[in-house]
Amino acid sequence: MVKMYYTNVETNRTEETKEYKKGNWINMIAPTEEEIKKVCKTLKIQEDFIRYSLDYEEKARIDMEEDDNTTLFIIDVPVIEKENKEPIYSTMPLGMIVVRDDYFITVSLKQNRVITELEKTKNIITYKKSRMILQIFYKNAEFYLKNLKKINKETEIAENVLKTSLKNKELLKMLSLEKSLVYYTTSLKSNEAVMEKTLRGKIIKLYDEDEDILEDSIIENKQAIEMAKIYSDILNGTMDAYASIISNNLNGVMKFLTSITIILAIPTMVASYWGMNVEVPMQFSNSPWAFYAVVAFSVILGVIAMIWLKKKDMLD
Repeated sequence: MVKMYYTNVETNRTEETKEYKKGNWINMIAPTEEEIKKVCKTLKIQEDFIRYSLDYEEKARIDMEEDDNTTLFIIDVPVIEKENKEPIYSTMPLGMIVVRDDYFITVSLKQNRVITELEKTKNIITYKKSRMILQIFYKNAEFYLKNLKKINKETEIAENVLKTSLKNKELLKMLSLEKSLVYYTTSLKSNEAVMEKTLRGKIIKLYDEDEDILEDSIIENKQAIEMAKIYSDILNGTMDAYASIISNNLNGVMKFLTSITIILAIPTMVASYWGMNVEVPMQFSNSPWAFYAVVAFSVILGVIAMIWLKKKDMLD
């Protein structure tokens, strides 16, 4: 899908357009081969920069092509996917291409909140390409912070469930959140390197107001990195604690079952010995109370064993 937006210089109104004009913002979401070739042919640029942005494993970076005077910015943006009705937090690359100070292109594998919010922004001006890049930087950092708060909330919910019942589902949920935090931390650090290079390298023309926005974006991104690290440390500690709890609970169950086995083995042992061909007093063997005496003897031994095991904390 390819959409184009154009801001009228006189009215500063931004509208969707079908015509290629200097100052256009061209938004490409999962473009087809035909769309890629058409855009590249029309703008006279190479296809590599667009294809780089469509590589799910592409890392955040800045690349420049002097032949056709294009600059590529790739950052990682947060996305929330659904798997078995459960949210999965991950990241994907978003490409921003400045073409000869004439066109601004965004390329992504699928629709994401950063671009969606940018499309809804009323004060967006497509011919201010540097400002658009910085707006994307800032919105991206904001969405990382929002998603991190959601991850923390889901972690707290999983912890509350685990306090009453150690379910595999909740443990797997926490493991998934831990993995998401690792992805977020890695992506945020890569994005920070891109923003720092943009600030220092003079890759795009920055006015005083633009530098303020970029510095704010870097601050928001650093805050997101710290939050991700804190949440990751907390989650790691929680997972370790619950692993110890599970191990202790298993040990307790095994100890209890062993004690019950010992107690139940006493009547079996007495009955086995009594059932052997052993000599007993004649009056006892013919007594109608002999069976009850053996049962009582077994019960007494079982109670004695239970009391002893209780004192040894084997029945807790």
